[in-house]
Formats: sequence, C-alpha cells, structure tokens
Amino acid sequence: MFETLTGKLQEVFKNLRGYGKLSEANIADALREVRIALLEADVNYDVAKNWIDDIQVKALGANVTKTVSPGQQIIKILHDELVRLLGSAESSLQLSGSPARILLVGLNGSGKTTTAAKLGLWLKSKGRSPMLVACDVYRPAAVEQLQTLGRQVEVPVFAQPGELNVPRIAEQAVRLAEIQNRNVLIFDTAGRHQIDEPLMQELVELKKVVRPQEILLVADAATGQEAANVAGRFHEKLDLTGFILSRMDGDTRGGAALSMNRLTGRPIKLIGTGEKTSDLEVFHPDRMASRILGMGDIVSLVEKAQESVDAEKAAKLEKKLRKNEFTLQDFLEQLEEVQRMGPLENLLAMIPGAANVKNLSLPEKQLTGIKAIVQSMTPQERAHPEILNARRRIRIAQGSGVTVTQVNDLLKRFGAMRKMMKNVGKMGKMLGGMRGAGGFPGMPGMR
Repeated sequence: MFETLTGKLQEVFKNLRGYGKLSEANIADALREVRIALLEADVNYDVAKNWIDDIQVKALGANVTKTVSPGQQIIKILHDELVRLLGSAESSLQLSGSPARILLVGLNGSGKTTTAAKLGLWLKSKGRSPMLVACDVYRPAAVEQLQTLGRQVEVPVFAQPGELNVPRIAEQAVRLAEIQNRNVLIFDTAGRHQIDEPLMQELVELKKVVRPQEILLVADAATGQEAANVAGRFHEKLDLTGFILSRMDGDTRGGAALSMNRLTGRPIKLIGTGEKTSDLEVFHPDRMASRILGMGDIVSLVEKAQESVDAEKAAKLEKKLRKNEFTLQDFLEQLEEVQRMGPLENLLAMIPGAANVKNLSLPEKQLTGIKAIVQSMTPQERAHPEILNARRRIRIAQGSGVTVTQVNDLLKRFGAMRKMMKNVGKMGKMLGGMRGAGGFPGMPGMR
C-alpha cells in the first residue's frame, strides 16, 4: 500500500534536502509536487488542497534550528501534519455495555462479512467473547458465508434463515447473547452496489433497535475518492463512530485513508492487511505516517514478531546457533514464523529505508517453492544436507515441483548462510534479544 505515493514523496524529500536555504518559491515548488502526488493517490481534491495550504503556512513560519537542515524541517512539518490528517492518535473501540454492540455497514464488495469474522477473531484474542449476527438477508449466500467464516475463527454465528425482518433478528441475537454471556455482538448488515434510500432506512431502523456503541463503515481502501464520498453519505444518515479500511494490502493508492478523517471527523480504527482472518490491525496514525514517508515502522514490526515468534523455540534456536547446529529443518521453521507475521512486502515496508531497496522482497510463490523443497526432504536430509547426492536432489526436485538447479541453488545459499551463522552464534545475547529472528537474514538472498 502507498508504494507510489511513498516513491513520489521520496523524490520530493531528496530535492528538499538539497536546499541550503528555504524560500517561499522553493517551498511552493516542493509542496506543488506533494499535492500532485496526493491527487495521484486518489486523495480528495479539497482535502489535498487544504492540507497543502496548512503546511505552507507552517513551513513559512517555521524557525529552523542550527542542528536541523531547512529541508529536514519541512519533512518534520509534513510528518506532523500527515499524522494530524490521519487522525492524530489511535482510537480504540468503545465496548461498554453488556453485550457491547458493533454495527458494520458499507456497500456490497467492501469486505463487510470477511471483516466481521476478522473482528470476531481479533476480539477473541483480546479476551472477549464475541458473537457474529447475520443481518444481510438479501445477498445470496451471505448468511452461509458468515457461518463458514465463523467456524473458521471459532466464533458463534446467530442466523435466522428465512427471516427477513432484520430488526427482529437483531433483537433475538441480543437476547441470546445475554443468555450465553456473549459480551460483544458484531452485526453484519446488508449492503448495496450503490447507496439508496431503502438501504439507509433499514440501517436507521436497525440502529434504533440495536443501540450500538460502534457504527463502523467498512470501506475498500482501493476505491479512493469514491470511498470518501460513501463515508460522507453513511455518516450523514447514521452518525458513524469510525472506519475499518479493508484490503490495505492490495495495490491501493491510499486516498481513502488520507481523506476520511478530514471529511467526517471520524477516525480509522482498524485496517485489514491481508486475506487471512488474522490479518486485522489497530490503525496507528503516527506509524502509518512514518510508513507513507518511507521512514518505516519498527514498533509494529516488533509487535508482530512478539505475537508470532515462539519464545521457547527461539531459545532452542539460539543454543543451536551457538553450537553451529542450524539445520534445514530450523530454516524451514524460521521461514514459517516469518510467514505467520504476514506478507513479506508488508514487513519490509516497516523497515526504514527498505522501500527504496529494489529486489529485496520475495514473492509469496517463491517462498512457497523454498518450503516445498525442504519439505520434500527426509528428516535425515534436513539435518545433514551434505548427504544430498545427485540422485537425492533429483528426487527432491520432482517431489517439490522445481528444477534440480533450484534445489542446488537453495543448498548452496543455505551452506553460505550456515557459515555466517558461526559468527551469529557468538552474538547469542543480541540474538536472544531479537526473539529468534536468526533465520531471517538469509531469506532476502534466496532466488
């Protein structure tokens, strides 16, 4: 996400850093380029114009300290204003009440049903006891989809097949939640391909019955300015409490994320970062601003590692590295742990400067191929790759669906990585502090 916008802003920053002294003229030139980049990212025109005007006023009035270059001062102002544009601070869900009620609204295709399941799983991980409520009685198979997703995330789904009275379904769900001690209800509501009065009227009636603490618009991040327009219409009718942006991992220009808060005064609370039901994250404006500006997001990267890495396995890995006993099985396990943290492209975006390095990422398909090669080996072969003669390598290539050359390449690179691990083993304390990230360094070099 935001790759194009980040790239264009990096070019602007490069020029800004070259200025020994800032003038009204070169500030205007730089901000003109920033505005063009924002518009190309599908940011609402009025939002982009007003935001740039605000920055220009602050840039011209800024006192540049001796320890910071004029260009760096403008970048700092851009960062601070971008945080403000995105919402200033993290906004948590309001879950008072028993049960707390969350109403998810949005157009068809925005990802409401999938987001409902993701939200249920996320709340369950926070110690809550959620229940999903199927209130989309119009879209074919919507109820069945929610029930399937509910089973996947092990969150119960309340549904009344054949019942078309949505407020009645909601009332029954609330009563059942009270009986079963479910403390959060997530209502998956109907959408349309476009906003119409019948849809809005049904949601208004549902709101009266449910009395939700949260009314969250689920918006597809890839829809750009249109998402901002949709947000305005829903907010006018329902008084939204916030947004969930879906598909933030896709080829999105990010305009919706940069427009919604400014247009409605309501925060983005959560973002969908992948296709897995676990791919839902709290939205942090400051962290997102840093990522958009190419400064990375180390805090989020560390949090992901802490959630995904098994501390006991990390300790065992450290001992193996100390003794130079790192095997292909260990490599496979490290690869799987990194994959559990999410798409590699998203992880690299959190590393400062990584967005500017070409060919650093690995396609998911390529990672899958590497795993297939190792998984096609016997336990003995993984522990002792030196026994892999030509006949064994042919068998492994056939079993994993790759060429013998690819198997040879993996083994060659693993051998080089294993030698490097001798030095890493001497740095056990530092490796322990990194919580088992030892397998990561060899991955970007794989071909």
